Amino acid sequence: MNGLDKLPRSPSSPPSIPQPIRSDGAGGVDKGPRDVMRDLQNPDMLVPPATDAGLVPNLRYSFSDTSMHLNQGGWSREITVRELPIATTLAGVNMSLTPGGVRELHWHQQAEWSYMLLGHARITAVDQNGRNFIADVGPGDLWYFPPGIPHSIQGLQDGCEFLLVFDDGHFSDLNTFSISDWFAHTPREVLSANFGVPEDAFQHLPSGQVYIYQGKVPGPIDTQKVQSPYGTVPQSFKHSLLAQPPLQIPGGSVRIVDSTNFPVSKTIAAALVEIQPGAMREMHWHPNNDEWQYYLTGQGRMTVFAASGAARTFDYRAGDVGYVPFAFGHYVQNTGTETLWYLEVFKSDRFQDVSLNQWMALSPTELVRSNLNVGPELLRALRKEKWPVVQYPGFAYGPKSGR
Repeated sequence: MNGLDKLPRSPSSPPSIPQPIRSDGAGGVDKGPRDVMRDLQNPDMLVPPATDAGLVPNLRYSFSDTSMHLNQGGWSREITVRELPIATTLAGVNMSLTPGGVRELHWHQQAEWSYMLLGHARITAVDQNGRNFIADVGPGDLWYFPPGIPHSIQGLQDGCEFLLVFDDGHFSDLNTFSISDWFAHTPREVLSANFGVPEDAFQHLPSGQVYIYQGKVPGPIDTQKVQSPYGTVPQSFKHSLLAQPPLQIPGGSVRIVDSTNFPVSKTIAAALVEIQPGAMREMHWHPNNDEWQYYLTGQGRMTVFAASGAARTFDYRAGDVGYVPFAFGHYVQNTGTETLWYLEVFKSDRFQDVSLNQWMALSPTELVRSNLNVGPELLRALRKEKWPVVQYPGFAYGPKSGR
């Protein structure tokens, strides 16, 4: 006896409450404690497609389930291997800065790649040769700072929110090299000798890492530029992704950014994917590394094929992180009524994917036919050109498909 049978019951479950029952009758009513709102948001986990099977680890985590770090000047939260153990290649940080809020001068052992979500910010950096960089960034802009390059971020008049991605899943933004932290843990006589000023110049130093603090909104960018005798960095740390012409296909679009069009980004490649209602990111896999995803708008589902008869379906919404291990087959389907936008991010200098459709189209027809026991209807529909997003009239996704 666990006591649940003593709780009051309603004669029948309200029709608005989803139940773990498949259309073929498998399953049963859940009468125990439950979070109905979570079940409503995860229909393909409550009632998995009949094709799901085997053991596949969790491949989803929401920033809404993380702990916020609140500071005067902004906030941050992160998803690392501590939250999503499978995600060993990349870690993500969601950060917001108030108008004038500053992510203090700092550097990392890892490369930092960022996508601007809202508002505007000013970023600065100096490389190992004394060449400096300053730029203003807005929605859809990227930046990339190589490992060890010191930099800063400050919110402009409207403040800002952005996604940070680091090329190590064990990374934590709370464990970085900060200028305030170093000063606080260096004897003042050493600071005096290093900078050639009296020790009194350091009497008001912060007692530890500042991390984020409230500053004044900076003036126009030209008023903050510092002329370096060594010039500016040879490769820009900024890239305007939304200004980049997309690959437009039926059902959506794709913008790819890697070292071929953002040369400084040597360890992180990405794609910004748009999937219209009823469309899907085609069945594919990536031959170079794991995929780390961030969902920007809308909702969707992804089934990940892990070989040996194993597959698992997950539901995703704005603010969620998804993950696909190296070479696992998958698709992303828009299950909502609004456009789904998400980022595919990789620890690599190049974006690479293999299309299932294209592979079949470019293989001997008889080989495909005999392998899958399919007829001319499918074989004639195969495409030799790659369409990352697909939508066919009469074959759009319906919420009950595959259940």
